[in-house]
Amino acid sequence: MCPRRVPLMSREEFLRRVRDGLKALPDDDRTVTLFPGHRRGAADLSPADRSTIVELFVERLEYHGARVARVRESDIPEAVDAALRAQRADTVVAPHGLPEQWLELWAKEQDNQILTEDSPVPNADLDDADAMVTTCAGAVADAGAVVLDGGPGQGFRDRTLAPQCHICVVRTAQIDSSLPEVLDKLDSRRPITWCGGPTAPSDAKTRDHGRHRQRQLIVLIVDSPEFS
Repeated sequence: MCPRRVPLMSREEFLRRVRDGLKALPDDDRTVTLFPGHRRGAADLSPADRSTIVELFVERLEYHGARVARVRESDIPEAVDAALRAQRADTVVAPHGLPEQWLELWAKEQDNQILTEDSPVPNADLDDADAMVTTCAGAVADAGAVVLDGGPGQGFRDRTLAPQCHICVVRTAQIDSSLPEVLDKLDSRRPITWCGGPTAPSDAKTRDHGRHRQRQLIVLIVDSPEFS
């Protein structure tokens, strides 16, 4: 059976569902290892069902202002390069565990700079980077959101960055129809970050450093036969 289309959620409703889901986690933050076949509904999805979930995810992302592209695995470096050039990005944050080849093409330009957690730069330079490229832990189709839990390629261990542009690579097998299914895959011991459409700083009217543009989320969806 194909997943049922549901009305668009407000940000307040989405956050309420996140809070309710997190409250249901064990008090001692224990996590249980689930084998791929145990993931809720993963083995039961037909290709048509998976396609419908991905289409819903794209629809919700675009509704909230994110930009979306469907790419093949081999085309990720070219897609990342095109997205960064379109954003006129000169400095990009690359979390540990991000595949190096994803930024190789963009990094060939002489003035382009890749920043990592080990880069000898002030924290302010990391915060003011033009873009960040990440993987994700999962994605929620009916909310149009991607989820990062601090795993490989998903961010820094002890801080949250919010550059002007966030390029997130999402594989189709990581996209679930609703929030509870995604929560099953997260490591509750890690800091969890939810990313949707573009957002502006809450204190944008009072800040005077000139970077008051909305942050742009760009999602590159990669077809994948199974979650790894």
